Amino acid sequence: MTAAPEHRSDDPPASAEHTPAGVATAAGDGTASAGGGLVTGTDPAPGADPAAAGEPDGQPEQEVPGEPDEHAKHLAHTWEEARHAAFDCAAPIPAAPVPLREAVGRTLAADITAHQDMPHYASSAMDGWAVNGSGPWILAEPGQRLAPHQASVIVTGGLIPPGAKAVLRTESGVIATDDDGLPVLTLGGAARPGEPGNGQHIRKAAEEAEAGDVLVRAGVVLNPAHVALAALAGYDEVEVLGKPVVKLLLTGSEVIERGLPVPGRVRDTFGPQLATVVEMLGGLCREQARIGDSYTEWLAGLEDSGIPEALNLPADVVITTGGTGRSGTDHFRRAVAELGGRLIIDGVAMRPGHPAVLAELPDGRFVLGLPGNPLAAMMALSTVGAPLLAALGHGQLPPVREVPCGTMIEPDPGRTRLMPFRLLYGMASPAQHTGPGMMRGLASADGVLVVPPHGVQLGEMVPAFALPWGPDVPEPKTAESKPKSPARKSASRTSAKQAAQSGPVDWSALLD
Repeated sequence: MTAAPEHRSDDPPASAEHTPAGVATAAGDGTASAGGGLVTGTDPAPGADPAAAGEPDGQPEQEVPGEPDEHAKHLAHTWEEARHAAFDCAAPIPAAPVPLREAVGRTLAADITAHQDMPHYASSAMDGWAVNGSGPWILAEPGQRLAPHQASVIVTGGLIPPGAKAVLRTESGVIATDDDGLPVLTLGGAARPGEPGNGQHIRKAAEEAEAGDVLVRAGVVLNPAHVALAALAGYDEVEVLGKPVVKLLLTGSEVIERGLPVPGRVRDTFGPQLATVVEMLGGLCREQARIGDSYTEWLAGLEDSGIPEALNLPADVVITTGGTGRSGTDHFRRAVAELGGRLIIDGVAMRPGHPAVLAELPDGRFVLGLPGNPLAAMMALSTVGAPLLAALGHGQLPPVREVPCGTMIEPDPGRTRLMPFRLLYGMASPAQHTGPGMMRGLASADGVLVVPPHGVQLGEMVPAFALPWGPDVPEPKTAESKPKSPARKSASRTSAKQAAQSGPVDWSALLD
């Protein structure tokens, strides 16, 4: 669901706000129970005393007001844990052949070699005449062996006939008649002295490559020229590293796809852009479907039906939008349990994007549940989806760098905050308009700050990551050593120097 007015699952419960950032989350490895429920890792060991597990008399422990919710604390991964869990749970998809028209941008898995000489026959580089010996030349039928002083018409790329020694360009020859009135070819027009020289304007066989030569080495990201070269070498398809095939399952009965929404309705923000973002992250988005909010629709949407555009193979990853909260209309966990899946990540101690869920189904498909609010969904996709797609696609864990923070950010214990930022005078300041259901701040952002629970001081280095469509996060500039100037005793100079060393200036107020 896309920022539905009644949907507030992105805001974690009060108990989750106090979750310590370093709590381990073994529950992320739960498996389906025989009753169709998800084993979250919080059940006591066989034979253990239920009371010792925090469940006196075998009944769930009642939450004490003001105390952390132990279940939520146990399930929620920290931001860094969630990234690594998503990356570590997936193995790279094996290499496979793809048609040439789909190969641009893919990483070559096996060398492209010349199956035969390239070109595999001697051909003409010009329109004109294939000739044998010096002129004038008697015209012969095209394709027949040329005797000395014979010529035949030829076009660019045409097979050089047996006996031909050179090609005379069209503009260098003139058709005349001999003493007997028969047509002959003579030099004329733009002919240069000595033209045509032996072998002139003939493309020799194996001039570009000999059979067995390596044309493109494995590991190269294929561009259009590589693909054209492969076609020239006779390839119809090439072996490339695997990429995850992705199916998008967009949900929400209140979502409209056109026009202005009336109260109670919201405009679809995922349909126009989510597939593109998935492609930027290394996925191959082959199907996009929309369903309502009923459990039956959810279950049918997650069942393996194959994707026609992917030769009816199942998607490697299904990405859903909305339905990851714990209300009566949120069916993600129930549908995964019904299909026998296991939860890998069930919530992340971050804002926005807390209710992100990652599951694996018995057939090997991954299901990534994004929150319904658009900014929260993008942050969850960056946190969980980007590492997952990178792992499946033979990539590396997306890098996180550090940038100097242009303002002070208050602590938010137990939770990492992801803040789109703008660079101003080399410092990163949180953008405005970054509520979970907003996109304006992200649209103008230069990257995303990863603000730790303890907050950030002005000028402090803070982790940050780049947006899929944006430039890399810039490396922090190091201060260059400057020659020391002679000591001056001027009081005004000393005070100015002290003022310059007092620390960075908060420029964040200059942002729109």
